[in-house]
Amino acid sequence: MRLKSTFKSLTIALVMVITANSFAQDSFQGQAIYMSKTTVDMESFGGRDMSPERKKAITERMKSMLEKTFILDFNKTESTYKEDEALESPGGGRGFRFGGMTSAGTVYKNVKDNQLLQDQEFFGKQFLIKDSLTTFEWKMSGESKQIGQYTCFKATATKKVDAADWTNMRRRGGKDGRQDNDKKDTAEAKQDSTKVKGDKDPFENIEIPEEVEVTAWYTMSIPVNSGPGEYWGLPGLILEVNSGRTTILCTKIVLNPADKDEIKKPTKGKEISQEDYQATVKKKMEEMREMFRSRGGRGGRGRN
Repeated sequence: MRLKSTFKSLTIALVMVITANSFAQDSFQGQAIYMSKTTVDMESFGGRDMSPERKKAITERMKSMLEKTFILDFNKTESTYKEDEALESPGGGRGFRFGGMTSAGTVYKNVKDNQLLQDQEFFGKQFLIKDSLTTFEWKMSGESKQIGQYTCFKATATKKVDAADWTNMRRRGGKDGRQDNDKKDTAEAKQDSTKVKGDKDPFENIEIPEEVEVTAWYTMSIPVNSGPGEYWGLPGLILEVNSGRTTILCTKIVLNPADKDEIKKPTKGKEISQEDYQATVKKKMEEMREMFRSRGGRGGRGRN
């Protein structure tokens, strides 16, 4: 029995040595596959007036943009995170977001140089977001759980929400703003009995929160300071992220794969800072809102 225990201890020690040596190599590289799934608050998009069958049909059609697979290629200091083009739905477009207004490309991070590069398309214009990495004030809880074969630890932080992140849209007032907006709709209807429902500004009762809470699970078994998308800054690879209505979960990891994908910086597009890009998005969204108002909210037909 003692011999068996000794053999087990030696095996564990040998595995730890091999793992440590693999990370010590200058040529070390890994690849992680992530599944991203987003749920949508149908109430924020007129769902209150839809039948259950209608909601289900719309949800099914949106599935290709709400459930995606991403690939993270990483070494000790750099990483690229991009959608798996092999699994991209026909005609879906890369990183489809906000009704076709934007499509997200490769996210490149360099933790050594504190550099972020992101290939981003917005209303047909190509941008290259160039900035320092987002700083997350992670709070460690000490809580742990198992993800696959890896023991992971919990960390939480808050982050500012992207101005074009429609997945976090919600009705104003409380959790979904339903009660407040129902009262407001009733009051408006009494004031204007000729009001046409289709004339209502769709942006009026919808908001995007300024911040959301992020929960991350990381493993110190893979001691690299990286994770999916913009996330980084923990003492191990981040295997799961819960942010707003989106969950990103690692489903496969390969360390030092035989066929390594080169970690390349994105280069196409007009260089712009994250702050200036957000200002560009907000300005365009406000222009769209004003255009809707000027057309009477009826697709340009105007009022009779």
